[in-house]
Amino acid sequence: MSHSQIETDVVIVGAGPCGLFQIFELGLLGIKAHVIEALDKPGGQCAELYPDKPIYDIPALPVIGAQELVNNLMKQAEPFDPTFHFGHRVHSVVRRDDERWLLTTDHGKQFLAHAVIVAGGVGAFEPVRLKLPGVPQRDGNSIFYSVKNPELHRDKDIAVLGGGDSALDWALDLKQVANSVVVIHRSDHFKAAPASVTKLHENCDNLEMQLLTGNVTALDGNDDSTEKFDLEFIDVTSLDGITRRVELDHLLVFFGLSPKLGPMAEWPATRKKNQFIVDTEKFQTDQPGFYAIGDINWYPGKKKLILSGFHEAALAAFAIKEQLNPGKKASLQYTTTSTLMHERLGVDNPYAEDEIAA
Repeated sequence: MSHSQIETDVVIVGAGPCGLFQIFELGLLGIKAHVIEALDKPGGQCAELYPDKPIYDIPALPVIGAQELVNNLMKQAEPFDPTFHFGHRVHSVVRRDDERWLLTTDHGKQFLAHAVIVAGGVGAFEPVRLKLPGVPQRDGNSIFYSVKNPELHRDKDIAVLGGGDSALDWALDLKQVANSVVVIHRSDHFKAAPASVTKLHENCDNLEMQLLTGNVTALDGNDDSTEKFDLEFIDVTSLDGITRRVELDHLLVFFGLSPKLGPMAEWPATRKKNQFIVDTEKFQTDQPGFYAIGDINWYPGKKKLILSGFHEAALAAFAIKEQLNPGKKASLQYTTTSTLMHERLGVDNPYAEDEIAA
């Protein structure tokens, strides 16, 4: 066995709301899980695309913010001590002769599991790329789509593209370490939090930052294939057609994220378009031990709702419990009254079943 290979009963692929609730449902049945997530944090679309937006259709919660929902799901999963593997994307899924599944990530980490639950939403999220000649060669050298180490940009002249929260948050943060910061956005309207927009304008008024309205239309720098593809200038063309040349070292692009199936498109199990076809008893695909919940699955009447995914997670958990214990029916116990459930949750409850008269 490889030193990097992890053996477990269940692997959950995806840490969006449905994947997080799947941890809870498995935990109630005494099953621990490893969770593989391509992003560097939990939450999926809720955390990446609309963390501040309200959600109105979660039962018993008239309104809850998307990030708050994620935070609550993480807290709910805490008693079951899940192991998260953030920043890993599953590249291959292979069913072995012993009927276990071997999953390998893009970092070479391997997982050997009896059951796999794909809760990958509409796929892994990838940054929307800047589409100009010379961009791919500079990826990771002078053009970046995320900030992993702010010190990399210390004393550099940087330009930040975008008008959302990520763009403005990083522009304001990197002002503390960079030599200069220029924010470039295609319009005067920002999608970022109003407080961040106000702070940006205050910094510009104080000549501590610069704001340009327009689009990057050309790169200029060292294109020699033997060099590191440094950037020296970019051309920014405004809506009135005027082009300005901006001197810089690093270009940070925050155009948002888009879902990509990526390697998932090659995984086993039959699909309908980009969704895995599942039954509605177990939410299992046509491959034994391979399940799918949330937006990534399809069945007649499927609705892409978080609350639907929660229901699917519950039934998938019971199916996996029975898969792991052949011939033994998984009993239904209620968290309100079951002493076993309370033990697993780590809570005391005066209404436990052994204290209730028949």
